[in-house]
Amino acid sequence: MSRAIPFWRRKRLDQMTPSEWESLCDGCGKCCLYRLEDEETGKLEQTNVACKLLNCATGQCSNYPKRKKLVPDCIQLTPAKVAKMNWLPRTCAYRLVHAGKDLPWWHPLKSGSRETVHQAGMSVAGRCISEKEAGELEDHIVYWLDHRGPPRPGR
Repeated sequence: MSRAIPFWRRKRLDQMTPSEWESLCDGCGKCCLYRLEDEETGKLEQTNVACKLLNCATGQCSNYPKRKKLVPDCIQLTPAKVAKMNWLPRTCAYRLVHAGKDLPWWHPLKSGSRETVHQAGMSVAGRCISEKEAGELEDHIVYWLDHRGPPRPGR
């Protein structure tokens, strides 16, 4: 008996239910970090400075339901925005599904656990600083955010 094809492999982003859409977020927190854009070249630099709502210890938003009201520039992803946002991490499930790719082994929908994203080193938990404490963004440019992550254990 063959296994059913998971929704993220058989549906486009714009076909997903609100519940399916929300479950695609792996909880990495990478999209909650500030980026800097070079005005001359347009090149983006990633920082480890988090939105004031992100709990830097857990990598989770402290007030997800009210985030747009509390932080007006918080990006609420939609299928149309995902298609245009080239700054989303390569490991972002929305970006992967939009491109017709499968989710990585550590994604909670594949692993069955919200912890594997952290165990695999793919989240910002414990690796970011709040904007309330950071100071100048230029002092916090990092290059570790968009790696593909470690291999699956046992392989």
